[in-house]
Amino acid sequence: MKVLVAEDDPYTRRGLAEILEAEGYRTITAKDGREAIVLVECEKPDFICLDIMMPGLNGYDVCRAIRKQNPTVPIIFLSAKSEEVDKILGLELGADDFITKPFGVKEVIARIRAVTRRCLASRPPAPVTSFKMGELEIRPDELRAHRGRQVIELSLRDVKILELLHQRAGKVVDRNTFFNECWGLEHIPNSRTLDQHIAQLRKRIELDPQHPALITTVHGLGYRYDSAKCQSNR
Repeated sequence: MKVLVAEDDPYTRRGLAEILEAEGYRTITAKDGREAIVLVECEKPDFICLDIMMPGLNGYDVCRAIRKQNPTVPIIFLSAKSEEVDKILGLELGADDFITKPFGVKEVIARIRAVTRRCLASRPPAPVTSFKMGELEIRPDELRAHRGRQVIELSLRDVKILELLHQRAGKVVDRNTFFNECWGLEHIPNSRTLDQHIAQLRKRIELDPQHPALITTVHGLGYRYDSAKCQSNR
């Protein structure tokens, strides 16, 4: 999924891009409103994070221009403004959400995931919308997993990892395959990146993260989902 981040402050722009990339999105960035409009036309992002106070064209003007090209692409406004009238104007122009600066990482992730769910829900239904790993049901279109009444929030990258393991059930998925399929060919492989992500994912989906049943380590090679083992443990 491709996201455009239009923000004139380089630190905020870089920070947002890093948050999104850690979640599994591909990001493109613009430093002002005019560049944002050009990138929307040529890159066709799946959704847009748009700062309001930018040089040249402000976020409201950019939103108007984007809506003439694409009336449905989701837009999240980013702004230091907190007055209710600013939020109302942004929403009336067709924004899907409004985040006030300064904002926390968890808030940004929650709002991004909410917009992603709307994007996924608007697409034509896939032949298989969910799959099971043991007692865990993964619903990619929701960015969630369910175990009974328990609901587990997932990132886009979490879903990609679980889909890959499920598709290759019983087989070892090596590190290069994980990076190519779940991070992208342009990503520079780093074993710690994968191991740390798997460790965090296990904390949320495994009944006992210290003795994982869904994502098992194959030392020196990679990771594996052993569907037969999970069935026997039920």
